[in-house]
Parts: sequence; C-alpha cells; structure tokens
Amino acid sequence: MKKLLVAVDGSGAALRALRVAADLARLVPGASLHLVHAHEEPRLYGELAVYVPREKMQALQRAQCESFLDRAEAELKGSGLRTTREVLEGPLGRTIAEHAERLGCDAIVMGRHGESALGDILMGSVAMKVLHAARLPVILVR
Repeated sequence: MKKLLVAVDGSGAALRALRVAADLARLVPGASLHLVHAHEEPRLYGELAVYVPREKMQALQRAQCESFLDRAEAELKGSGLRTTREVLEGPLGRTIAEHAERLGCDAIVMGRHGESALGDILMGSVAMKVLHAARLPVILVR
C-alpha cells in the first residue's frame, strides 16, 4: 500500500489508527500518508445564528480541524514518512470515501470508537458510513 488516507478526529482510536497506518507505510518504500479531518457543514439556526456570524463559526470549526491535524503531524514527527493534510467538509462517510478515491489512495485507515453494534444500527457511526461508501479497503482500528 503506497498511499493511505488516515482520518483523524482527535480521539484515542484515531491516534491508534494513525500509528497503525504509519507502521504499514514504513513497510513500503516511498509510501505516504494523507491526513484528513472531515466535518459536516456547521449548522446555524435560532439564537445561535443571531449571536455568532457564519464566518465566525467557520473560523472556529477550521481552527479545531487544524488542531486535530497538527496533533497527528506531531505524532509522526521524526518518522521520515511523507505526509499531506487536508480539511474536508460534507457528509462524513461519503466525503472521506470519495476523497480517498480521488487521491488514488490504496486504503483508508481510521479509528473505530467503542460504540455498541446497537448504537451503530440506531445512529450509525462514521466508520460504518465510510465502510458503506468506500470502494477501496478500509482498515478500522480500535
């Protein structure tokens, strides 16, 4: 696997997934990691929209996303791996899966939070949404 997309969200599961992706990338000379943090479009309604302008919400969202990516890059510091990073916006599962395809990634690596199977059925998880949307391998790390 020469190019891996790694979805990060600041969680422990995402950090473990990043470590697994780095270990896999080290096995293939010239492999690279593309770090992404995806988020839905901020929803502004009611009183929140009156007190917080859309631009301010977008700036706050962007800062949080960049902090997740900063932490992921810090974890890889000194690894010698080539990395790129990007913030994505849109429906999470589809956005991550389609972006990995557009980049020509060989697989998606992401953390799997400890939700129950019943929770996945009732609410769905980002990991499950990526699994359903992706046409390339998805490696889930607990």
